[in-house]
Amino acid sequence: MQPVVTVGLDGSPESLAAARWAADEAERRRLSLRLLHAWPLLAPEPARVPAEVDQNYWAKRLVRTTRAELQRRHPGLSVVESLVADDAQDALLHAASESEMTVLGSRGLESVQSYFLGDVSMPVVARAERPVVLVRAESPDGGAPSAVPGRVVVALKLHGPCDDLLDFAFHAAAVRGAPLLAVHGRSVPLHARVPWGLDHDIAEEIRRDVQVRLGRALHLWREKYPQVEVADGIGLESPAKAVVQAAEGAALLVVGRRQHRHGLAPHLGPVAQAAIHHGYCPVAVVPHG
Repeated sequence: MQPVVTVGLDGSPESLAAARWAADEAERRRLSLRLLHAWPLLAPEPARVPAEVDQNYWAKRLVRTTRAELQRRHPGLSVVESLVADDAQDALLHAASESEMTVLGSRGLESVQSYFLGDVSMPVVARAERPVVLVRAESPDGGAPSAVPGRVVVALKLHGPCDDLLDFAFHAAAVRGAPLLAVHGRSVPLHARVPWGLDHDIAEEIRRDVQVRLGRALHLWREKYPQVEVADGIGLESPAKAVVQAAEGAALLVVGRRQHRHGLAPHLGPVAQAAIHHGYCPVAVVPHG
């Protein structure tokens, strides 16, 4: 199968915003775009059935209307329609295993609200083998998230491998011609806190240590992507707070997720959770070792 960007469609404003973002991204990366709509009650495709008795009429209309809009915006983009008679979560997970990335609409709500609204995006993000991008609905003035100028922000923990995460982030910055900001947040120990704030000497020692470790982590990627302007941000606060603050006005926030290990329930860490629920820009969740 040719490399594709897959977007899940359900007719919601969030999924339509995700489709527009995905089309922009597929064009940047010179990939095809797959519009996937999954519903267990889709009927096997009949040879010839009038629209008024076609059980799949509304599903077809959703996909074809979206395709027509996207191809008006991107006339050279290859767009594939995919109607799948399956549970949405299962269909998206299967599609994600075959895609360069999967793009989904996100309500950006607290996890309890998302659960009761039947949001399938979180289980897909937690289980997918490849990157998943979550996109919020367009702003009231009609501006799409992809149209917002800004840098790419990547959250780094600085312990354990992060090559897949950095490869995705640097490539995303390169295809946009955008700068990249690598962010690391670290909560300071209690003994560094004084009545008027932070102990200056301890804070500087932590910053120097993080600066050295960030430099090591980014060195090879700076060489691989010399066209990308790279800066680093160090927050002496919780990693989740540092990342969400750094992502304000960003074009894309990239966070990592440990790959699912056999026997363990898949989950998202606090940084990914905070980014998804509280960040306003598109959020790419990249599984890594």
